[in-house]
Amino acid sequence: MEREVKVRGLLVDPTTNSPIVLLKDVKSEAMLPIWVGPFEANSIATEIEKVAPQRPMTHDLLRNAIRQLGGAVERVTVTELRDNTFYALIEIRVRDEVVLVDARPSDAIALALRVDCPIF
Repeated sequence: MEREVKVRGLLVDPTTNSPIVLLKDVKSEAMLPIWVGPFEANSIATEIEKVAPQRPMTHDLLRNAIRQLGGAVERVTVTELRDNTFYALIEIRVRDEVVLVDARPSDAIALALRVDCPIF
């Protein structure tokens, strides 16, 4: 069963000092923490805070490339947890075709924030 989530915020794991992105179910109080790398956390944080970089960063570049090629990101989905690792898919529509791209959840979330698409 899919559930739409929103980024609730970024935290730091006090034990490991690793960043955590906190996803909240839009219809309940359920939350999903996903540990992410520091660069991805920074990319997510800058988009949450609407800080515009002087030059496009990696997730901005990806958004721009998808748009320039005539595509649109329709949604991202955190698909599974396997061996303590989360997996995600980015759903991109190009004309009448939907392309699914394997991604790390942190990258998918950073992109979703930039294109304002739903996260599941």
